[in-house]
Amino acid sequence: MTLTTVLVLAAGTYAIRIGGVLLRERYSVPDRVRRMFALSAIALLAALYATNGLVDGEGFAGWARALGVGTGALLAVARLPFVVVVIGAALTTAGLRMIAIA
Repeated sequence: MTLTTVLVLAAGTYAIRIGGVLLRERYSVPDRVRRMFALSAIALLAALYATNGLVDGEGFAGWARALGVGTGALLAVARLPFVVVVIGAALTTAGLRMIAIA
């Protein structure tokens, strides 16, 4: 990426942020749209989980990795500390790989 591209993207990002601050009092977002924003965030996280947790390169990453990421997701939903989530996911994946579940 060239310096010009980075600067243009940075300027656009700050313009959007400043626009939000300046327009906050002039425009109100309906409750239905706010709910859709929340649901879109959930959909984005699910897509990231699917691509990073289940796919490696061109194909399926294996059951150990998928179940490890799933364990991490369940621990995160249970609102456990981040360290516990990461260690739980890593132990699940490592344990399944030790018993030859790739």
